[in-house]
Amino acid sequence: MNHSALLDVLKGRKPSRRPVWFMRQAGRYLPEYRATRGKAGSFLKLCYAPDLAKEVTLQPLRRFDVDAAIVFADILVVPQAMGLGLAFAEGEGPVVEKVSGSDRVNALRPLDEAEEVRLVCETVKAVKAELPHDIALIGFCGAPWTVASYMIGGGGEGGREVARAVAASRPEWFTVLMELVIEASAAYLVRQIDAGADVVQIFDSWAGDLPGYLQETLSGEPIAAIITKVREQRPGVPVIVFARGAGAGHKRIGEMTGAECLGVETSMRLDWARDNLSAAHAIQGNLDPLLVEAGGKALEEGVEEVARVLPMERHIFNLGHGMRPATPPEHVDRVVKILRKRDG
Repeated sequence: MNHSALLDVLKGRKPSRRPVWFMRQAGRYLPEYRATRGKAGSFLKLCYAPDLAKEVTLQPLRRFDVDAAIVFADILVVPQAMGLGLAFAEGEGPVVEKVSGSDRVNALRPLDEAEEVRLVCETVKAVKAELPHDIALIGFCGAPWTVASYMIGGGGEGGREVARAVAASRPEWFTVLMELVIEASAAYLVRQIDAGADVVQIFDSWAGDLPGYLQETLSGEPIAAIITKVREQRPGVPVIVFARGAGAGHKRIGEMTGAECLGVETSMRLDWARDNLSAAHAIQGNLDPLLVEAGGKALEEGVEEVARVLPMERHIFNLGHGMRPATPPEHVDRVVKILRKRDG
């Protein structure tokens, strides 16, 4: 693929337009998604039904003039593929079987032959076959810190605090767990690339939980290790890193990982990101999802402000977090149309 605006920005070329896509662009705010999920029976079943997962991946592209599709899956595919139980309680989020010591860590299985990974990669391949030549396909995984937080804490904010305590008090098996997650995550991304992903994104959803002195060791270093492994095996595939909540720590994480693009959260001042990050990395973000839900003048001003601060050549327009479930789809369309008119 050589004519994608998103890939142009990631590869340092001048894009024909400002690329835009949205985190959780396939989700509950779309009535067609809700219908497809109802057909699947549950969120997890939808993730592992390639025909249906392909359908929901493509649904936003039929409504909105976006520049990328992101494969419909979940960051917890990796721990499930490694042998942990996983369930999604309605209205409560994921529940993961907990790892609580060396014996369980040593019992985790490698990702190589996991059925869960095979099914996600079937989705990637099927989506790629139907995408126009100018639409990039994004594969993804969770960052080791975020994934390990779920594996240790089981889910929820309290579980993340448990994971931080384990990192401090049980390094003998926490370190092994992180190494296994790094290896599995790199293998998972390579499999997605081989199935057709043009770009991969690493989500560190809980980077903001970490005090500054731990951001390097628990967020930056593990992400950098994944990127090194992926680049050794599949050089040339751009990587986006979204360490949500890292604040000024994005600069050091960017230096450590060498990612082509850094996603930034809504609270990040974009003039700081422009002045401190964009010389080495494209910037992705960071419109407030609440503005998209609200619509009206506030939305229009928010879109204009993000686009005003960041130059088109170094920017991928996105949200500072995922799309909110109550967002009217027409508001999403309005965002895209403002950008298209603005950047011409």
